[in-house]
Amino acid sequence: MNSEVKKAEARRLAWRCRRGLLELDIVLQRFVALEFTNLSSLELTALDTLLALPDNDFWDLLVNEKAVIPDKNTKNIILKIKSMHQA
Repeated sequence: MNSEVKKAEARRLAWRCRRGLLELDIVLQRFVALEFTNLSSLELTALDTLLALPDNDFWDLLVNEKAVIPDKNTKNIILKIKSMHQA
């Protein structure tokens, strides 16, 4: 993937991080500002999958300690977002 395509994909994902649920929007905007450029391609793919969820389902994964997270990459992104939220 060339750098222009990567930049376009990064902008698309950053835009999708803007959410209707205020709490989720605040957490994701902070995450994007501080961590987005450090994400691997697998993490970006996992984030893209999470962004396809309805806001309430996504928020539940962040705040519910007993939430079932489907795979390792998604779990890593959830943990990174949680660490930014708790910092």
